[in-house]
Amino acid sequence: MDNDSSIAQIAAILREEAGRLRPGDRLPSSREVMRRHNVSPVTVSRALGRLAAEGVVVTRPGSGAFVAHRTERPAAAPDLSWQTVALGDRVVDESAVVALLSGPPEGVVPLTGGYPHPGLRPDRQLAAAAARAVRRPDAWAMPPLNGLAELRRWFAAEAGGDVTAADALIVSGGQAALTHAFRALAAPGTPVLVETPTYPGALAAARAAGLRPTAVPMDRDGVRPDLLAEAFAVTGARVFFTQPTLHNPTGVTSPRERREQVLRVARAAGAFVIEDDFARYLTGQAPPPMVSMDEHGVVVHIASLTKALSPSMRVAAVIARGPAAHRLRASQLVESFFVARPLQETAVEFLGSAAWGRHLSALHAEIATRRDAMAAELARRMPEAEPHLLPRGGMHLWLRLPPEVDETALVEAAKRNGVLVSPGRMYYPSEPPGPRVRVTHIAATHLAELAEGVRRLADALHRVS
Repeated sequence: MDNDSSIAQIAAILREEAGRLRPGDRLPSSREVMRRHNVSPVTVSRALGRLAAEGVVVTRPGSGAFVAHRTERPAAAPDLSWQTVALGDRVVDESAVVALLSGPPEGVVPLTGGYPHPGLRPDRQLAAAAARAVRRPDAWAMPPLNGLAELRRWFAAEAGGDVTAADALIVSGGQAALTHAFRALAAPGTPVLVETPTYPGALAAARAAGLRPTAVPMDRDGVRPDLLAEAFAVTGARVFFTQPTLHNPTGVTSPRERREQVLRVARAAGAFVIEDDFARYLTGQAPPPMVSMDEHGVVVHIASLTKALSPSMRVAAVIARGPAAHRLRASQLVESFFVARPLQETAVEFLGSAAWGRHLSALHAEIATRRDAMAAELARRMPEAEPHLLPRGGMHLWLRLPPEVDETALVEAAKRNGVLVSPGRMYYPSEPPGPRVRVTHIAATHLAELAEGVRRLADALHRVS
């Protein structure tokens, strides 16, 4: 009995027995296997040879066969290629947002980013507010679906005009507010007008909602009303996105007259204006928001605490009226129900304390100091890079580079030289008019690091020029 089937049979029996033993244990002797199963020595030898080739046993002449020490073989990588067909065309491009949120490597100066350096955050005061908040009655209960009444009243008072708490909806940060607004106000496949340049996170949110961002040029006072009216007429768009206070990236703050012109144009077009008031608390000189001038429900106003306080203070308000408000509330409810109550309670505690005013005063002073220091260093080291303007607050300067400079090459050279800046290309929904970069002063540790960052950027510029 030494044919192939007998060999396979004995190999299967010994394989099963080896599976019940521990590594190093001895299998029955060849003689015992021959006796039990009435097979020849050749059959046993060949069966053990198969198991040795499989790595199941180790044979030692004169001693017998022993269970081998098992080594885990790496599992074959799963084949996920089927998902490419199931998912279809890519909808959400997060690359620009990831670039803005990613921290710098060790030793690299961040002249980019959207939040103040940790040393400028009121962490201790926020922790005290959080400790008080969690001791409030019902702090861990479900909040009202549209947000705590105290918080909605605060945002309504900040908006001004005839805005009431009933008009405010509390959402999880300004980016979530943008997502809700784009989804609620425009149907997929339709155009949405945006200032150009504009915030990349808004472009990403609009495209994720299936909308087609269409650029409307700006001047030093904000979007141009004549071109906005033309864009509404040509595209049929019914939504315009704007950042009229400390616009990202240019730093422009639109005067009251320009805001009124934009409202008249939108009203005539039967369109909404999404007013992203993200930087209101990054200056002590912000004009009244557009929503305070709106009598017809044209403006959907977004206000956030995140930029001024902490990246993790994901608390914002969307202010709207009429059917638009209902759609926004429906979007919030379906997507995330409500904002966690302890976070809302913490915001109420902090905003109602003296710490809020003290923090804003210190932040505004630091912003002015850093802005002036950066502007002076840029003028000294790289005068060929012209700032669009010197903003009255905020975090950024928008630099126009000489036309012969390769923007991508500069950004990469700067990174190799140990400084991060934001490429201008990411702020345009279509072709940019020329090379630009955005530089941020608020993320550096101190003024010395800020100056070093500008020096490294200047060196990179001179290498690629």
